[in-house]
Amino acid sequence: MPYQSGSPTAYLAGPTPPRPRRRRGALRTVLAVLAAVVLGGTAVLWYRAGAMDEGASPAEAGPTTNATVPGPVGALPTAPAPASSADPRFVKVGECVRNTGPVGGKPKLLIADCTPQTYEVLRRFDGQTSGEKDAETKCGAVAGYTDWFFFDSELDSLDFVLCLRKR
Repeated sequence: MPYQSGSPTAYLAGPTPPRPRRRRGALRTVLAVLAAVVLGGTAVLWYRAGAMDEGASPAEAGPTTNATVPGPVGALPTAPAPASSADPRFVKVGECVRNTGPVGGKPKLLIADCTPQTYEVLRRFDGQTSGEKDAETKCGAVAGYTDWFFFDSELDSLDFVLCLRKR
């Protein structure tokens, strides 16, 4: 239809014009921001895991460990370690641990050979723990224990209590 003067709308006769393509710029921007947030979060977690290995304070490093074992109370790494690790998360009943933390400071237990000045694991309780009273209660029923150690993290399935006997 030809253009008519005075008509409220003017248009040309013929096929309908194609619909404009949707712009994907906004979608790409959202995906780029999301990727940056995920990568940034991963970098922060990686940094914090490294800080815990270097003895950062529990407030800076994450989950804490409390114990009556002489020595420091410290944070354990949150990153999974190989099964051959000396990390006390993998210690079994009958094995020994030693405290490598400074005297009067935060304990840092490592799996070790059973020698004098180490602690033999008499009993291990895996699962949620509420802290010192819970560890005392659990180990109170274990004959021959001299010390206890517990790990309480934000993820209850990683919690454990060790009932120990000093060698």
